[in-house]
Amino acid sequence: MTLTEKDSQYLWHPYTQHKTSQTPIAISRGEGALLWDENDKQYIDAIASWWVNPFGHSNKFIADAIYKQLTTLEHVLFGGFTHEPAIKVAEKLIEILPENQQKIFFSDNGSTAVEVAIKVALQYFFNKGEKRTTIIAFENAFHGDTFAAMAASGISFYTQAFQGMFIDVVRIPVPEKGQEEASFEALKNVIQNHNCAGFIFEPLVQGAAGMVMYEPEALAKLIEICAANNVLTIADEVMTGFGKTGKTFAMDYVNVNPDMMCLSKALTGGTIPMAITTFTQEVFDAFYDDDINKALFHGHTFTANPTGCAAALASIELLQTDEMQANIERINKSHLEFQKKIENHSKVITARTLGVIFAVEIKSDSEESYYGSMRTKLYNFFIDKGVVLRPVGNIVYILPPYIMTDDQLQKVYKTIEEAIEMV
Repeated sequence: MTLTEKDSQYLWHPYTQHKTSQTPIAISRGEGALLWDENDKQYIDAIASWWVNPFGHSNKFIADAIYKQLTTLEHVLFGGFTHEPAIKVAEKLIEILPENQQKIFFSDNGSTAVEVAIKVALQYFFNKGEKRTTIIAFENAFHGDTFAAMAASGISFYTQAFQGMFIDVVRIPVPEKGQEEASFEALKNVIQNHNCAGFIFEPLVQGAAGMVMYEPEALAKLIEICAANNVLTIADEVMTGFGKTGKTFAMDYVNVNPDMMCLSKALTGGTIPMAITTFTQEVFDAFYDDDINKALFHGHTFTANPTGCAAALASIELLQTDEMQANIERINKSHLEFQKKIENHSKVITARTLGVIFAVEIKSDSEESYYGSMRTKLYNFFIDKGVVLRPVGNIVYILPPYIMTDDQLQKVYKTIEEAIEMV
């Protein structure tokens, strides 16, 4: 049996209707920005394998760090124990995070990082004797698939089977250009009419919504409104963190800071699942008490796994090199040139770029759903051409590894241009 045949017999894939979906492609190896399937067909990974792999596949620097840690201390429980790799990760992150972030909590993936943040926001006020049960989120947000994270998400494909079972979440419009005041007023009204504990947002770019972008000044205003009303703010940087927007964190563009941040995906360079939620000292202090019941009773078996910490340290070190920063600037410049080339095409609604993130919205004869026919047609076209891109409806985005070469980028651009002509 081939790998694909064995897969069909045993495996259940994410976001997949197996009765109607295509057979998954069995990947046998990867190097840099390239992947090879079991038949040795080559693909350019233009989305860094769901945004986790900024330094390329099979990165030797990260692999060596993992191996060294595996042969020293592969894992130890984090309840009642600690270890040097976790402390080093915390020290390094505190150096590069917004200055008010002072405490680090480890978990396993982006969804659990969000889960921790939402639980902390709710318990923060419980510990203070206040009843606040509402979380504020953007329309069309995506924050993960565990229950609180899913509740905060606004894309119905992921949540419709569970309506009526969630914590209380109220949505406001994204402050896109021309919609800023509507977003500000909606936030004020929600805070006035609900017992709000926190506001969670994807800073500057909504990933799963189709790389929807908005300005730092608008986000700063929303955070200021929350601060004035003692509502905690949660920056979900699971997608945007570690260089993707052109700065280390998207919040580095914003002149005010959140109370919490959620990190994952690129944290370990696409090697070992790990996530982190960060907090201000003030948030932590609300749990610091003689009363055991005020502690945060949340944890994971692999919390602060030393091997994952070693991968994270190596990844952060790579990110901070002059070479990697130059790569980010190079890709951004290339994206902007491509945007200028295609944004006035008759079949293009809009094109946009931030950092290494590029997105183009293609005109459709009908309203295109998230997993609609145009998306399938585009996806198949890209795969046939040897390019891994996963459109969101009629929106095609690129979020490449930072080590992608100019020639590889140009092939991705050319393939997108051909797809625009094809649809």
